[in-house]
Amino acid sequence: MINLDAYRIFLYTAKLGNLTKAAEKLHITQPSVSYTIKQLEKSFGLKLFNRVSKGVELTAEGKALLEYVEQSFSLLKAGEERLKAMKRLAIGELRVGVNLTLFKHHLLPHLVTFRSKYPGVRIRLMHSFTKQIIESLKNGSIDCGFVYMPVEDPQIKVHPLLTVQECFVVGKAYKHLADKIITAKELAELPLLLFAPGSDTREFAEKWFASQNISIDSDINPGSIDLMVELTILGFGAALVARSFVTEELQSGKLFELKPSVPLPPRTVGFAVRNNISLSQATSRFLEILMSKEK
Repeated sequence: MINLDAYRIFLYTAKLGNLTKAAEKLHITQPSVSYTIKQLEKSFGLKLFNRVSKGVELTAEGKALLEYVEQSFSLLKAGEERLKAMKRLAIGELRVGVNLTLFKHHLLPHLVTFRSKYPGVRIRLMHSFTKQIIESLKNGSIDCGFVYMPVEDPQIKVHPLLTVQECFVVGKAYKHLADKIITAKELAELPLLLFAPGSDTREFAEKWFASQNISIDSDINPGSIDLMVELTILGFGAALVARSFVTEELQSGKLFELKPSVPLPPRTVGFAVRNNISLSQATSRFLEILMSKEK
């Protein structure tokens, strides 16, 4: 395989039409240029240059080679420029996996900051649950993800970011229940609004009830947090949500927080990446923004 330096010498010699000028431009000796050209011609078994009075000129075969050599160096230069642009985040891609229940209140502000700083970086969002986000990280289809901890996987590294406190809320139809301590059994007997089986919040609810020897089912599985809140306000039952998602509704009296006899434990949300690999410039900078904002 002919090395790149030999092709660079060939390119400068072809462009300048003179061995001495090519040597000066490349900061090497004229004999080095002459030797390299001879070795190229020997390797191909073809004459690449004709010697003329003012220097050299390409043969038909040399012209054919020059076309490809020029394209190759142009592509390499374009590749270098692209890497430089990626380094300064003028271009690039950030692929994020996130649970939509975390998106509005926790991810969106950080993405807005990132977008304002690096508008040339394309942001791709994948909506999924923690288990799917972990698998997507491992197969390389996303760069990073917001997940509920703990995550026990040696291939994944998680940076703790924030704590989320879940709570059961009801609308005015069940307001009377907010004035007393309510057991898990009493909660399970209410119409429950929970996300679909397999979701992070649903698994959290099932584990909490199971710790008190109670199995549950949901009456309604809303597809979004906004729909869940609206249905709860309208009196369709009790919903399990993060308190930070319904702060306004609780303060305005549209929703009321129930008081379980066994408190719901807080949950930690982390920023997950693959372990022991180099992060892209975009992912590294996004993590820096996250960590600085959450301090």
